[in-house]
Amino acid sequence: MMLTAAEPRGKSLVALFLDGEKAADIDAEVYLGCGLRPGDEIDDERLHEIITASDTRRAERKAMYLLGYRAHSERELARKLGRTVPRETAEKAASRMKELGFVNDGEYARTLAKELFTRKHFAAGRVRLELMRRGIPSELAEEAAREAQTDPRDSLRELVGRKYARCLGDEKSRRRTAAALQRLGYRWDDIRCILEEFTEHNAEE
Repeated sequence: MMLTAAEPRGKSLVALFLDGEKAADIDAEVYLGCGLRPGDEIDDERLHEIITASDTRRAERKAMYLLGYRAHSERELARKLGRTVPRETAEKAASRMKELGFVNDGEYARTLAKELFTRKHFAAGRVRLELMRRGIPSELAEEAAREAQTDPRDSLRELVGRKYARCLGDEKSRRRTAAALQRLGYRWDDIRCILEEFTEHNAEE
């Protein structure tokens, strides 16, 4: 096959045309470093090597961009990278970020668990599920949630006092509040106990 043209595509890609037909979009730096020029012959093996090198470069660049925005778990990062590059390449790039110290599942899980408890007021079960949704392995998610958890009734007491105390005037409002708290992962027994506390307190006033 002959490389008949190489045309820029945006800031970071080059479109390669083989025998007059578009074959692939390649990372510009990879293309510049491979030594190919229009008119050169290229076989399937060489083309595969260039595409693989390009995918790797694009995945690592994307990984650094995502990690600059916020922390990710290794699985979560690989999943996002897999939207634009082959799965194997995405997993290798995520693993490389871990090797370089840019990804740390344990640290990420502990930090996120604390945030979910304090800012979102999630219950422990909901925290564990959210960590797993972000790609944290189940055992590590369980450990992080357990380390960061607070007493569920204390958390409910604070949350209800701050956000729902004025919404407990009738049975319909109490049911709506209870449903909202259940969506945060709290057990019904704990919810009922705290709502009864506030209802009795409001009645006394």
